[in-house]
Amino acid sequence: MPDHVHLLVEVDPQFGIHRLVKQLKGRSSRLLREEFQVLKSHMPTLWTNSYFVSTVGGAPLEIIKQYIENQKRPE
Repeated sequence: MPDHVHLLVEVDPQFGIHRLVKQLKGRSSRLLREEFQVLKSHMPTLWTNSYFVSTVGGAPLEIIKQYIENQKRPE
C-alpha cells in the first residue's frame, strides 16, 4: 500500500511503543520538510495521530519478515 509503512521493531516495555511512534513520526516529518520545502507551506501535518500496532508473540522472526516483505507493491 503506497500510504503505509510496515516496521518490525523491538521496544523496551519501559520505553513504550507510543513513544517510539511519536519519535519516528516527528523525526521523519522534520527530515522530509527539510528535504522538500514545499511540504512546509502545503501540508500543516504529515502524519495523523493514529497508528496500528500488533504483537507477534512467539512467531518465528523469519515468518514475520516474510509477511512484511510480501506487503511490498509489485513493480
